[in-house]
Amino acid sequence: MFANPLITKEGIGIVLAFSAIGAGTAMIAGMGPGIGQGYAAGKAAEAVGKKPDLQSLIVRTMLLGQAVAQTTGIYALIIALLLLFVNILN
Repeated sequence: MFANPLITKEGIGIVLAFSAIGAGTAMIAGMGPGIGQGYAAGKAAEAVGKKPDLQSLIVRTMLLGQAVAQTTGIYALIIALLLLFVNILN
């Protein structure tokens, strides 16, 4: 990923530092979908409490919304792992 012939031995430390900062930022950004999913699940539980006869529809809609929201959290995890485990010494 960082196999650039212009990166010197001194520049490797800077690249690693910014990779760690980027990975941390990606994981902080990945917390947003988790918070949103919890909020959606709470509201779905409230809706089921108000209309128990629509439980199947409400839970199905909540799970679909959570699956869509989770893709951004997974993407943030993949970016963080790429930034942490990339080998720039080759």
